[in-house]
Amino acid sequence: MTLLKCILGSLLLLFPTLVFSASAGEHTQLDLTDHFAGYLALGIFVVAYSLVIFEEQLHLAKSKPVLLAAGLIWILIAIVYQQHGFDHAAEIAIRHNFLEYAELFFFLLVAMTYINAMIERGVFDALRGWLIRKGFSYKALFWLLGILAFFISPIADNLTTALIMCTVALTVGSKEPKFVAISCVAIVVGANAGGAFSPFGDITTLMVWQKGMVQFTEFFALFLPSVVNYVVPAAIMQFFIPSGSPDAIEEGEELTMKRGGLTVVGLFLLTIVTAVCFHNFLHLPPAIGMMMGLAYLKFFAYYLKMSNAKRDKKKMALELQFGQGNEYSTDSKKSNKTYDIFKEVANAEWDTLFFFYGVILAVGGLGFMGYLGMVSQFMYGDLEPTTANVIVGVLSAIVDNIPVMFAVLTMQPDMSHGQWLLVTLTAGVGGSLLSVGSAAGVALMGQARGIYTFASHLKWTPVIALGYIASIYAHLWINADLM
Repeated sequence: MTLLKCILGSLLLLFPTLVFSASAGEHTQLDLTDHFAGYLALGIFVVAYSLVIFEEQLHLAKSKPVLLAAGLIWILIAIVYQQHGFDHAAEIAIRHNFLEYAELFFFLLVAMTYINAMIERGVFDALRGWLIRKGFSYKALFWLLGILAFFISPIADNLTTALIMCTVALTVGSKEPKFVAISCVAIVVGANAGGAFSPFGDITTLMVWQKGMVQFTEFFALFLPSVVNYVVPAAIMQFFIPSGSPDAIEEGEELTMKRGGLTVVGLFLLTIVTAVCFHNFLHLPPAIGMMMGLAYLKFFAYYLKMSNAKRDKKKMALELQFGQGNEYSTDSKKSNKTYDIFKEVANAEWDTLFFFYGVILAVGGLGFMGYLGMVSQFMYGDLEPTTANVIVGVLSAIVDNIPVMFAVLTMQPDMSHGQWLLVTLTAGVGGSLLSVGSAAGVALMGQARGIYTFASHLKWTPVIALGYIASIYAHLWINADLM
């Protein structure tokens, strides 16, 4: 039973808020790992996550079971703590969990809003047109999208990079779902691998850098292991890419950007820079910088709306003067008469956002019951560091890699510098093993709904695992002097 609890409890290497320390005199944290409420909460979580795994077969949105599980688990916690006279303990703990979710929510919301704005402005249609005109085959596009994801994510971050590349894959391969499905897998692997060798590539690497465990330039020691992690599975998957090329642009189909498309792209890059600066120089949550970046887009949307109104008035005057069909009238039809930024916010993938809420609160509640301490002792007390760090990567495939890394930083095990680099690598790339293992994978399941699913990713897990193992051996060999 103890081994079973350790295995199930390993799922709980999640959010920093799983470790809840009370101030003196507030209350004593209860160990519920041997309590009926703890067993029941674990059972609820396993059932809910099983429903997530079979989302495609059940046609049940992945957010629904975890939302219910989160509520039930915290009901159990509140009841038990109130029975022991600690009426506000659960309230204090859940507020910490909710703060973690709020930061993730607003970060994702802004990123999704920008992606939707770029779609509305025809940015990806224009890119699709360029790729088609270049005559790239599906196999060439597969490599191009994956390589772009690998090299863009260290500068931006793996989530937004994956969202952008997935949108391109959807537009280019609109008539070849098999290409889209395999490309999404490669995009997730490439984005996660690319984000592992840069402090800006993933929130996990930012945490390691800010904690002082790895210095800025030392991240580049993970470059070659990261390359291996992406190239090994991609080299195998390429043989299953459909032959041929995307269809030529149909007559009358205009794959061009609307007015302001490039400006939206520029504002998105500026937003990413703002978020990074907020985190690194002002020591503020990156989500605050993203929200400030949303203001850039809102003001630009206001400019588009007002300028479009003026253009419409001018168009009407010209039509009255010269009649229908003049050059200006044709050009003006390429932009909407009105542009409402709140439509782009409304079009965000809400199922994905609510899914994160459910997972954070559910697993946060389980961690508050005491499972994190059990797992910490088992992994870094009874196992040697290399084995433990490899397991951390596997765990990040089951849950999100961000809280996994923060949990390790909270434990602060006594490890060599090479081992800290290893856990940075495994936590970053281990999430690629399953679609639910990283924010990039979860976001792409929402964006390419029905095409890129948990099952479509799972069939490539053995191939991705080869890359995962190969990257670990590459690190142990290349950085042997640091181990």
